[in-house]
Amino acid sequence: MKNGTREFEGFQHNIVFNNVSFAYAGASEESLRKIRLTLPKGQTLALVGASGAGKTTLADLLPRFYEPSRGEISIDGEDLRSFDVRSLRRAMGIVSQEAFLFNDTIGNNVAYARPDATEDEVIDALKRATAYEFIMKMPKGLDTPIGDRGVLLSGGQRQRLAIARALLKNAEILVLDEATSALDTASERLVQEAIDELSRDRTTLVIAHRLSTIQNADQIAVMKQGEVVELGTHKQLLALEGYYSHLYSLQFSNQGPEKDTKHSSKDPLVTTLMRRLGKADQEAEKKRIYQETLVSTSHAIRDRLNSMLGSLSMILDDLADNPEEEQELLMESHESATDLLHLLEHLERHHY
Repeated sequence: MKNGTREFEGFQHNIVFNNVSFAYAGASEESLRKIRLTLPKGQTLALVGASGAGKTTLADLLPRFYEPSRGEISIDGEDLRSFDVRSLRRAMGIVSQEAFLFNDTIGNNVAYARPDATEDEVIDALKRATAYEFIMKMPKGLDTPIGDRGVLLSGGQRQRLAIARALLKNAEILVLDEATSALDTASERLVQEAIDELSRDRTTLVIAHRLSTIQNADQIAVMKQGEVVELGTHKQLLALEGYYSHLYSLQFSNQGPEKDTKHSSKDPLVTTLMRRLGKADQEAEKKRIYQETLVSTSHAIRDRLNSMLGSLSMILDDLADNPEEEQELLMESHESATDLLHLLEHLERHHY
């Protein structure tokens, strides 16, 4: 991959994906095909779709982790490949599902984004990332060691440190790759507040599985098998009653599930999956629906496991503010485990 010679010094108008296609080395098929998207400065473009749709691959092209096989990505009309890659990446902040943290102190992990930052600037970034309060409860505050990859912190705490790092960097372009997908409910709420603060007035490309986190995005690109199949705002896409509407209904359906003779669940995603599997009478139809819902089911299982583990981690780390909150976390863990059991048993009954 050749490095460009032009120093990236910011942009004024937009980022354009112009007929972009991409195939990994040795792959027989392209992972992305003829992507056409425009991300205006200061706006948020969300990428949604099932696992394997190409969302992360597309996002990885922006900081030039890979290069398009065909087409180009341009910033204010300049091909991305013309910019010096180091200067380009300095203008970007990336928060992924799993933040990389060093076996060092909290303060040094945040200041990694800007080694010349003052302690006051680090503290300000932590406050804006809703992380300062839990840090001040620790014996050594900013000087608290967090272990290899932040093992001494909960998932939500690690994510908030990653967001504080991005806030301190003050990056012009943000790439958020499912930054809340591995969190329990309580942590997700805090991390989403931090993300909202981070994204304000910045150009943001966000990958989301939980559609609740991107309903206010300026544009939502719906991806399926490497292509953009729908594009619009949340309301526009729901009105289409297409693929996005289908994904949304899986997560947020408010219709009551058909009565299961053995089980019921409070989780709307779980009950929707059960209803889809239980409503088909014909064998072929059951098999088709079963296959269609496997991807969504895997996400449901992962979400319930992450929720349960996150709640239990907060209890083990003594992060609950009071006995009532600890009891609430225990209840969330129990409900997540119950939903998992019900969903797995229901799938087994419809397995082919």
